[in-house]
Amino acid sequence: MAYKNLFIDLDDTLWDIHQNARECLHEIYRDYGFDEFYTTFEDYYNVYFPGNNYLWGLYREGKINKDELIVERFLLPLRPFGIDDPSYAKSLSDDFLERTTHKTKLIDGAIDLLEYLKPAYRMYILSNGFREVQHKKIKNSGLRPYFDKVILSEDAGKNKPHPDFFTYALEVTNSRRDETLMIGDSWDADIVGAYNSQIDQVWLNPKDEKPKGFEPTFTVQKLEEIKRIL
Repeated sequence: MAYKNLFIDLDDTLWDIHQNARECLHEIYRDYGFDEFYTTFEDYYNVYFPGNNYLWGLYREGKINKDELIVERFLLPLRPFGIDDPSYAKSLSDDFLERTTHKTKLIDGAIDLLEYLKPAYRMYILSNGFREVQHKKIKNSGLRPYFDKVILSEDAGKNKPHPDFFTYALEVTNSRRDETLMIGDSWDADIVGAYNSQIDQVWLNPKDEKPKGFEPTFTVQKLEEIKRIL
Protein backbone atom coordinates (compact mmCIF):
# COMPACT_ATOMS: atom_id res chain seq x y z
CA MET A 1 0.00 0.00 0.00
CA ALA A 2 1.37 3.41 -0.99
CA TYR A 3 0.56 5.50 2.07
CA LYS A 4 0.85 9.26 1.80
CA ASN A 5 -0.64 10.42 5.10
CA LEU A 6 0.24 9.32 8.62
CA PHE A 7 -2.13 9.94 11.52
CA ILE A 8 -0.08 9.57 14.71
CA ASP A 9 -1.32 9.50 18.29
CA LEU A 10 0.56 11.64 20.83
CA ASP A 11 0.30 10.28 24.37
CA ASP A 12 2.23 7.05 24.92
CA THR A 13 2.91 6.78 21.20
CA LEU A 14 5.35 9.70 20.99
CA TRP A 15 5.12 11.60 24.29
CA ASP A 16 5.74 9.38 27.33
CA ILE A 17 2.59 10.13 29.29
CA HIS A 18 3.21 7.35 31.78
CA GLN A 19 6.55 8.71 32.94
CA ASN A 20 5.79 12.41 32.50
CA ALA A 21 2.42 12.26 34.24
CA ARG A 22 3.85 10.10 37.01
CA GLU A 23 6.52 12.72 37.70
CA CYS A 24 3.87 15.45 37.86
CA LEU A 25 1.68 13.41 40.18
CA HIS A 26 4.63 12.79 42.47
CA GLU A 27 5.15 16.55 42.65
CA ILE A 28 1.45 17.05 43.39
CA TYR A 29 1.60 14.39 46.13
CA ARG A 30 4.56 16.15 47.71
CA ASP A 31 3.49 19.77 47.29
CA TYR A 32 -0.09 19.27 48.46
CA GLY A 33 0.80 17.15 51.48
CA PHE A 34 -1.01 14.00 50.37
CA ASP A 35 1.31 12.00 52.61
CA GLU A 36 -1.25 12.96 55.26
CA PHE A 37 -3.61 10.50 53.55
CA TYR A 38 -1.31 7.98 51.86
CA THR A 39 1.82 6.54 53.45
CA THR A 40 3.70 6.48 50.15
CA PHE A 41 3.32 7.99 46.70
CA GLU A 42 2.82 4.48 45.32
CA ASP A 43 -0.24 4.05 47.54
CA TYR A 44 -1.69 7.28 46.15
CA TYR A 45 -0.74 6.44 42.56
CA ASN A 46 -2.30 2.99 42.79
CA VAL A 47 -5.65 4.64 43.52
CA TYR A 48 -5.32 7.50 41.05
CA PHE A 49 -4.04 5.52 38.06
CA PRO A 50 -6.83 2.93 37.60
CA GLY A 51 -9.45 5.55 38.36
CA ASN A 52 -7.97 7.86 35.75
CA ASN A 53 -7.91 5.11 33.13
CA TYR A 54 -11.53 4.22 33.85
CA LEU A 55 -12.63 7.85 33.55
CA TRP A 56 -10.74 8.34 30.29
CA GLY A 57 -12.60 5.32 28.95
CA LEU A 58 -15.91 6.98 29.81
CA TYR A 59 -14.70 10.21 28.22
CA ARG A 60 -13.73 8.46 24.97
CA GLU A 61 -17.21 6.93 24.86
CA GLY A 62 -18.86 10.32 25.43
CA LYS A 63 -20.37 9.24 28.75
CA ILE A 64 -18.74 12.04 30.73
CA ASN A 65 -17.47 15.45 29.64
CA LYS A 66 -14.07 17.03 30.05
CA ASP A 67 -14.94 18.92 33.24
CA GLU A 68 -16.28 15.76 34.87
CA LEU A 69 -13.13 13.86 33.93
CA ILE A 70 -10.61 16.36 35.25
CA VAL A 71 -12.48 16.90 38.52
CA GLU A 72 -13.42 13.32 39.28
CA ARG A 73 -9.96 11.83 38.68
CA PHE A 74 -8.52 14.02 41.42
CA LEU A 75 -11.44 13.54 43.79
CA LEU A 76 -11.36 9.74 43.62
CA PRO A 77 -8.21 9.36 45.77
CA LEU A 78 -9.32 12.09 48.21
CA ARG A 79 -13.01 11.35 48.72
CA PRO A 80 -12.34 8.51 51.24
CA PHE A 81 -10.71 11.16 53.43
CA GLY A 82 -13.66 13.54 53.36
CA ILE A 83 -12.47 15.81 50.55
CA ASP A 84 -15.20 16.24 47.95
CA ASP A 85 -14.76 19.81 46.71
CA PRO A 86 -14.96 20.14 42.90
CA SER A 87 -13.31 23.58 42.99
CA TYR A 88 -10.32 22.18 44.86
CA ALA A 89 -10.07 19.29 42.41
CA LYS A 90 -10.24 21.70 39.46
CA SER A 91 -7.35 23.73 40.89
CA LEU A 92 -5.38 20.50 41.35
CA SER A 93 -6.08 19.56 37.75
CA ASP A 94 -5.04 22.97 36.44
CA ASP A 95 -1.76 22.73 38.36
CA PHE A 96 -1.15 19.17 37.19
CA LEU A 97 -1.87 19.96 33.53
CA GLU A 98 0.41 22.99 33.56
CA ARG A 99 3.21 20.89 35.02
CA THR A 100 2.80 18.30 32.25
CA THR A 101 3.52 20.92 29.59
CA HIS A 102 7.08 21.20 30.91
CA LYS A 103 7.82 17.47 30.79
CA THR A 104 9.56 16.35 27.64
CA LYS A 105 10.35 12.65 27.89
CA LEU A 106 9.46 10.88 24.65
CA ILE A 107 8.92 7.23 23.85
CA ASP A 108 12.20 5.59 22.84
CA GLY A 109 12.91 6.10 19.17
CA ALA A 110 10.31 8.83 18.60
CA ILE A 111 12.55 11.51 17.10
CA ASP A 112 14.58 9.01 15.11
CA LEU A 113 11.39 7.63 13.55
CA LEU A 114 9.99 11.08 12.77
CA GLU A 115 13.28 12.11 11.12
CA TYR A 116 13.02 8.98 8.98
CA LEU A 117 9.37 9.55 8.03
CA LYS A 118 9.25 13.30 7.53
CA PRO A 119 10.74 13.46 4.01
CA ALA A 120 8.29 10.95 2.60
CA TYR A 121 4.92 11.53 4.32
CA ARG A 122 2.46 14.15 5.42
CA MET A 123 2.15 13.67 9.18
CA TYR A 124 -0.60 14.71 11.56
CA ILE A 125 -1.05 14.30 15.31
CA LEU A 126 -4.47 12.98 16.34
CA SER A 127 -5.21 13.25 20.05
CA ASN A 128 -8.03 13.21 22.58
CA GLY A 129 -5.90 15.36 24.89
CA PHE A 130 -6.94 18.81 25.99
CA ARG A 131 -6.29 21.84 23.80
CA GLU A 132 -4.73 23.96 26.55
CA VAL A 133 -1.93 21.46 27.15
CA GLN A 134 -1.37 19.37 24.01
CA HIS A 135 0.01 22.17 21.87
CA LYS A 136 2.43 23.18 24.63
CA LYS A 137 3.56 19.59 25.15
CA ILE A 138 4.14 19.15 21.43
CA LYS A 139 6.14 22.38 21.16
CA ASN A 140 8.20 21.95 24.33
CA SER A 141 9.17 18.36 23.52
CA GLY A 142 10.42 19.27 20.05
CA LEU A 143 7.71 17.46 18.08
CA ARG A 144 5.99 20.36 16.34
CA PRO A 145 8.34 20.73 13.30
CA TYR A 146 7.56 17.20 12.16
CA PHE A 147 3.80 17.68 11.80
CA ASP A 148 1.66 19.46 9.25
CA LYS A 149 -1.28 19.80 11.63
CA VAL A 150 -2.44 18.87 15.13
CA ILE A 151 -6.00 17.54 15.28
CA LEU A 152 -7.67 17.34 18.68
CA SER A 153 -10.98 15.82 19.67
CA GLU A 154 -12.10 19.22 20.97
CA ASP A 155 -11.73 20.52 17.42
CA ALA A 156 -13.50 17.55 15.87
CA GLY A 157 -16.37 17.58 18.35
CA LYS A 158 -15.93 13.84 18.90
CA ASN A 159 -13.31 11.70 20.65
CA LYS A 160 -11.36 8.82 19.19
CA PRO A 161 -12.59 6.15 18.49
CA HIS A 162 -15.76 7.74 17.13
CA PRO A 163 -15.86 7.55 13.31
CA ASP A 164 -16.73 11.25 13.10
CA PHE A 165 -13.32 12.09 14.59
CA PHE A 166 -11.53 10.23 11.82
CA THR A 167 -13.83 11.63 9.12
CA TYR A 168 -13.05 15.11 10.42
CA ALA A 169 -9.32 14.37 10.36
CA LEU A 170 -9.51 13.12 6.79
CA GLU A 171 -11.46 16.20 5.69
CA VAL A 172 -9.23 18.84 7.30
CA THR A 173 -6.06 17.17 5.99
CA ASN A 174 -7.49 16.45 2.53
CA SER A 175 -6.53 12.79 2.96
CA ARG A 176 -7.99 9.68 1.38
CA ARG A 177 -8.77 6.70 3.58
CA ASP A 178 -6.90 4.26 1.37
CA GLU A 179 -3.76 6.41 1.46
CA THR A 180 -3.76 6.94 5.23
CA LEU A 181 -2.23 4.97 8.09
CA MET A 182 -3.01 5.41 11.80
CA ILE A 183 -0.18 4.82 14.29
CA GLY A 184 -1.10 4.52 17.95
CA ASP A 185 -0.76 2.62 21.19
CA SER A 186 -4.37 2.56 22.34
CA TRP A 187 -6.27 -0.46 21.08
CA ASP A 188 -9.66 1.06 21.82
CA ALA A 189 -9.05 4.66 20.73
CA ASP A 190 -6.52 4.41 17.91
CA ILE A 191 -6.71 0.94 16.42
CA VAL A 192 -10.43 0.15 16.77
CA GLY A 193 -11.26 3.72 15.79
CA ALA A 194 -9.18 3.58 12.62
CA TYR A 195 -10.36 0.06 11.77
CA ASN A 196 -14.02 1.07 12.03
CA SER A 197 -13.22 4.09 9.84
CA GLN A 198 -11.63 1.89 7.17
CA ILE A 199 -8.15 3.28 7.81
CA ASP A 200 -5.16 0.95 8.08
CA GLN A 201 -3.42 0.78 11.43
CA VAL A 202 -0.06 0.27 13.14
CA TRP A 203 -0.56 -0.87 16.72
CA LEU A 204 2.33 0.07 19.00
CA ASN A 205 2.03 -2.83 21.41
CA PRO A 206 5.08 -2.97 23.70
CA LYS A 207 3.47 -5.46 26.10
CA ASP A 208 2.61 -7.88 23.28
CA GLU A 209 -1.07 -7.92 24.19
CA LYS A 210 -3.56 -9.95 22.18
CA PRO A 211 -5.81 -8.09 19.74
CA LYS A 212 -9.53 -8.27 20.42
CA GLY A 213 -11.94 -8.95 17.59
CA PHE A 214 -9.69 -8.46 14.58
CA GLU A 215 -6.06 -8.39 13.52
CA PRO A 216 -4.64 -4.90 13.00
CA THR A 217 -2.93 -4.16 9.70
CA PHE A 218 0.45 -4.06 11.44
CA THR A 219 1.69 -4.59 15.01
CA VAL A 220 5.02 -3.46 16.45
CA GLN A 221 6.53 -3.51 19.91
CA LYS A 222 8.92 -0.61 19.33
CA LEU A 223 8.70 2.52 17.23
CA GLU A 224 11.87 1.62 15.33
CA GLU A 225 10.08 -1.39 13.86
CA ILE A 226 7.83 0.96 11.87
CA LYS A 227 10.79 1.64 9.58
CA ARG A 228 10.35 -1.89 8.25
CA ILE A 229 6.78 -1.07 7.26
CA LEU A 230 7.17 2.41 5.77
